[in-house]
Amino acid sequence: MTSKITDRKIVIVNQAVNYLTIGLANAFFSRFEEVCLITGSVHQQGEALDQNIKISKINYWHEKPARKKLQSYIIGAIKILFLLKTKYRGYEVFFVSVPPMSYLLGLFGRQKFSVVIWDVYPDAFKITGIKEKYALYRLFRFLNIRALRKSYKIFTISEVMADLLSQYVDIKRIIVLPIWSIFQEKSDYLRAENPFIVENKINQKFIVQYSGNIGLTHRVEVMVMLAEKMKDHENILFQIIGRGPRKAYLKKMVKEKDLPNCQFLSFQSDEMFPYSLSAADMGVVVLDAITAKGSVPSKSYNLMSFGIPALYIASDDSQLYAYADKYKHASCYNENELDKAVKYILEMATDKEMYERLSANALEAAKDFKRGNADKFVEKYLEVNEIKTPN
Repeated sequence: MTSKITDRKIVIVNQAVNYLTIGLANAFFSRFEEVCLITGSVHQQGEALDQNIKISKINYWHEKPARKKLQSYIIGAIKILFLLKTKYRGYEVFFVSVPPMSYLLGLFGRQKFSVVIWDVYPDAFKITGIKEKYALYRLFRFLNIRALRKSYKIFTISEVMADLLSQYVDIKRIIVLPIWSIFQEKSDYLRAENPFIVENKINQKFIVQYSGNIGLTHRVEVMVMLAEKMKDHENILFQIIGRGPRKAYLKKMVKEKDLPNCQFLSFQSDEMFPYSLSAADMGVVVLDAITAKGSVPSKSYNLMSFGIPALYIASDDSQLYAYADKYKHASCYNENELDKAVKYILEMATDKEMYERLSANALEAAKDFKRGNADKFVEKYLEVNEIKTPN
């Protein structure tokens, strides 16, 4: 057994902790004697946070409305900075995800800090209409360059995202490591006994499912468009599970188009989630073309872990396209190729041999996205930098 590091302490910063941050924190605690966490909430799913990891609570992260989101961002950043300069003054800092670009706080002082980037900013701001020529965008770009060049280690989750980040920092400094699924082993849920299927009376349907946020970066209306194109195929159900600012708009679209083959459901509980996911015959992952290079939704890995073939709606320069091409478990189309997507859905719904082949490919792909990847983050973190970090 490797002895723990006693002469270094690390604090992980994420205002909204989920299973990924918990995995990272536990992996660090397997090597460091002291690991702390600054967060506003801890959502435990699949893996419990080690009780010996100390937590400093800050304000809760709000996703909506926009006013509350901005408020939680500003208050959270102030509280994080205060804690880093007081309670955690002698600690190494590991910034994760929320609030976005929180690692800019590393510019205030001389603490060693690292960052794991799951969504690339300021590029992701483009979805809100902020353009590169705007002063705010240029300011974030300037600060991003400064912060990333000053950081100790930079992690991201895909080669495509590393390429996008190379506009801010030398690509040789970027460590690419994929994340992992909530579910580590495939569980079989018989359709006849699946409480989600029984409750929603959908046992005889081929379910094309989108499950997740319905926000600005998610062009979920493609589900409605597909449902409209396949309105005559009564055995195929388009299921939209989740919440977000655009859900009401999508419901209005479905009502106006009179689509009985499109179903809306609320976010499922943690207990029901594996049943709702396993109910899908095909999972849908959607990325807006503007931000497709800067993000990889975690639902992609959850679908793989259950052996569910996927339909990706994304550009051909996205990591989703690269995954579909590499693992052959999915097909990826842009929004202008929905007729091709319709053909793919029909083939999967009628060709059992093809379906089983893609399902097996998904399970094989899932082997690359296991919890052990968290330990690889720590291994890379502890490696001595070969490239000097600029002052």
